[in-house]
Amino acid sequence: MTQDGIVIIDKPAGISSARVVAFVKQILKADKVGHAGTLDPFATGVLVCCINRATRLNRFFLHDSKSYSAELHLGVATDTQDSTGTILSVQPIPAGLETKLKAVLDEFTGDIEQTPPSFSALKHQGVPLYKLARKGIHIQKPPRKITISRLQIMDICPPRVRLEIDCSAGTYIRTLASDIGEKLACSAHLHSLRRLFCSGFSLEQAISMDDFRKLASVEDAGSVMISMNDALIGMKMVIADNTLTDKLRYGNILIRADVPEFDDRLQLMKIVDNDLNLMAVLRYDPVYERIEYACNLI
Repeated sequence: MTQDGIVIIDKPAGISSARVVAFVKQILKADKVGHAGTLDPFATGVLVCCINRATRLNRFFLHDSKSYSAELHLGVATDTQDSTGTILSVQPIPAGLETKLKAVLDEFTGDIEQTPPSFSALKHQGVPLYKLARKGIHIQKPPRKITISRLQIMDICPPRVRLEIDCSAGTYIRTLASDIGEKLACSAHLHSLRRLFCSGFSLEQAISMDDFRKLASVEDAGSVMISMNDALIGMKMVIADNTLTDKLRYGNILIRADVPEFDDRLQLMKIVDNDLNLMAVLRYDPVYERIEYACNLI
C-alpha cells in the first residue's frame, strides 16, 4: 500500500483539481487521494493532495489562509468574472489609474463582505451553482465575511494589473477582480491566477505533474511526500506513552490526566508515537471540559 502523506502539486492551467487528484491516485496506485482547496481549471499553483489516511486531515487545511498572484484585465467584464467567460461589457480605463487603484485597494483590505459568484461550486438545492449558471439560471448566495490581509500592486501595464493577495479561505479572487473593476468604474475580470501559498504549504514545495510522474517511475515519489506529522504545521505535538497509545488504539474515552499537556488555550493537539508518526489529533472541548477525538489514525 502506498504510504500516507501530503504531496504539493504545482497545478497547470487547463485541467481541473479533480483531474490532478485522479492523476496522483493513478501514479501512486493509492487507495484514496483528496485535495484541500479547489483551484479553477484556468488557475495554477499550489494544490495540496492528501494521500490515503492523510485524506482524514483535509479538514485541518481547508480553513487556512492562502496567497495568490493575480492578473486583472481592466475595462472588460465577463459573465464568469474570469478569462473563460463571455464578454458582457467594455469600458475605458480611467486616467490616473495608479492613484485610483491604490485608493480602491485600501477599501478591500481587512474584513469585508463578498458575494460569491454564480459560477462557483457552491450548491443550490444540491446542484452546483456553475451548472445552473450554464443553463442561464443565476443563483445569488448571500454575502459572507472574508479577510484580505494584503493586497499589493506588483505591476501596472494597462489594461493589465498584477496583484499579490493574502486572504482567508473562502475568498473568490475573480469576484474580487470584478468588484475592483466596479469600484474603478471601468469593469474588470481575472485574466490569470497562481496560488503561491495554501494551508502552510508554499510554491517552493510544489512539484510539477511531469516531474512527479518521473519520480514515481523510479519509485522515488516518497522523496517529495510530506509526512502527516510534518503537514500539521504549528500544531503542538505530544509523544504518546503506552497508556495513551492503548486508549487511542481502542478509541477509549480520554480524560485530562491522559494528556496533561492539554490546556484550555489549545484547540487542537497532535499525538505521535516514538518514531514521530502521527497517531491522532485531539480537540479540547472547554464547555464540557473534556478531550475529544478530532481524528484517530490508528
